[in-house]
Amino acid sequence: MHGTMQYMENHFDLRVDPTLLVPGAKSVITLMMNYYPAARQQEDAPKISKYAYGNDYHEVIRSKLKELLQLINQQIGEVNGRGFVDSAPVLERSWAQRSGLGWIGKNGNLISKQSGSFFFLATLICDLPLEYDDPFAKDYCGSCTKCIDNCPTEAILPDKTINGSQCISYFTIELKDALIDEQMKGTFNNWMFGCDVCQDVCPWNRFSKPANEKAFTPVPEILNLTTKQWEEMSEEVFRKTFKHSPLKRTKFSGIQRNLKFIQQS
Repeated sequence: MHGTMQYMENHFDLRVDPTLLVPGAKSVITLMMNYYPAARQQEDAPKISKYAYGNDYHEVIRSKLKELLQLINQQIGEVNGRGFVDSAPVLERSWAQRSGLGWIGKNGNLISKQSGSFFFLATLICDLPLEYDDPFAKDYCGSCTKCIDNCPTEAILPDKTINGSQCISYFTIELKDALIDEQMKGTFNNWMFGCDVCQDVCPWNRFSKPANEKAFTPVPEILNLTTKQWEEMSEEVFRKTFKHSPLKRTKFSGIQRNLKFIQQS
């Protein structure tokens, strides 16, 4: 169900065995970083997933992982390790669940009882033996099906399976085709980059609090641009404005494609 995301097929052996990524690995340290924004976009603007309001999380978190590894080396001695944030075949959510940080909800996201699901996950795999946290937090989804019922494209299946090739985030970010499947017309609900519906309706996200990381402060254009301004934007302005933004993943051509699609729906 991964559509054109070929990378999801690759390196299964590395996904299940961290010692293939870090020889001699003994521990997986899982970290969470809140990105919930204090501000929102204009009501009628093309919608952008909240994780993409600020700077690219890869850049922000990667540097913090390096700092953490340096700190461990200073405090403990030489420790061999590597930090990962969406940069290798690492099963972040599974490790996070085994670390006791939360449970994997029906929408496929890791959910924390204390803070919901609006956070990034990162892992530090190292050869340092540690005292490990109790694995597997209790699943508190219960009988709630709000994420399943509200998914605009019915990408969330009842058994905690996500049809990635049916998800709005897949179509607007990962799909590189010049055109989006005509059958999806009328389902995007004005989402131009990503989709937050399954998180917005999740009752556990009532505990979300605004992030205090300055790098995740929303880019002013994301909050303020109108549909017309997005449509009239030049590629040069796009590249300059979103140089450090996750929006660069789909490129200018992808944003223009998405805009046209949601306008026609």
